[in-house]
Amino acid sequence: MSSTKRSGWKVFLTPGWVITTVLVIAFSYLAFTVLSPWQLGKDRDIVNRNEHVDAAFEQEPTDYHNIFDDQGEITNDQEWRRVRITGHYLPDKEVLLRMRPVESGPSYQSLVPFQIDDGPVVLINRGFEPTNAGDAPHIPTPPSGNVTLVAHARANERTPDKAPMQADGYQQVYGINTQQIGKLNNTTLGRDYLQLSSDEPGVLQPIPIPKQDRGNHLSYGFQWIAFGIMAPLGLGYFVYSEIRERKRVREEEAALAASQRPEGGDGAQAPASKIAESPAASAEKADPPAQAGSTPQRSRYGSKHPAAGQQRGFDRRRDNF
Repeated sequence: MSSTKRSGWKVFLTPGWVITTVLVIAFSYLAFTVLSPWQLGKDRDIVNRNEHVDAAFEQEPTDYHNIFDDQGEITNDQEWRRVRITGHYLPDKEVLLRMRPVESGPSYQSLVPFQIDDGPVVLINRGFEPTNAGDAPHIPTPPSGNVTLVAHARANERTPDKAPMQADGYQQVYGINTQQIGKLNNTTLGRDYLQLSSDEPGVLQPIPIPKQDRGNHLSYGFQWIAFGIMAPLGLGYFVYSEIRERKRVREEEAALAASQRPEGGDGAQAPASKIAESPAASAEKADPPAQAGSTPQRSRYGSKHPAAGQQRGFDRRRDNF
């Protein structure tokens, strides 16, 4: 056995084992503190949103001023609440939201300011019209005169990165930001806006409510927890296998060393016989057994005993006597 060969736990202080251990610990830490909470948090947000939307639809429509403050802004827990307003559209101020996907297809959405009787001007999303060629489809004009309608309170979007454009006879934008739209059509709008419900005056194809599907975030979160547990368990298995293999090798080497020791030890040799040797004995000395003085070859995973062919060789020579 080499004098430099590591033994015991020192074998696990090599760079390979140290790096593997550090990586396993880092992975488990990230799985427990980052990856799993990330997926579980997304699932929790979806559940909260679904519950909030369901609760908003269960409540009866209320007056605009019960939901919106003086700046036309709502709080987070008031989004999707249904609001009843009376007033008239301002069709000459219409703006299109261009190429916003709805139901897996491109579409244009109609954004029209609405003057509430004895109240502010609020932006109304009338719905969408699908398009295939990329050009703006025909958008029916909203009704004239006073109307009463019900719409969902929606939070304002951030200012889009792309600038507005003029095309197909419309001002077109890439996001629903009331400050940007108000500058385009010279209108003072409330900060947040309303999304028109189905079967209301002036509605196009109504924007669908968010899907209630939770997705796979919950199962993904539990999977990251499982991976974080399995990683150190896997490392422990490989450590155990390494210890067991090294123990087996030591036992095989000890057995091999014992089989190589002379059977007579270091005792005094017997005096030479003065009696003449028989011809058979002389022949045996001239042609000694092929296996005399040899040792069995050690197989790392096989038997430690001599091959069966060795024993058959001894039997043939015994028959010669």
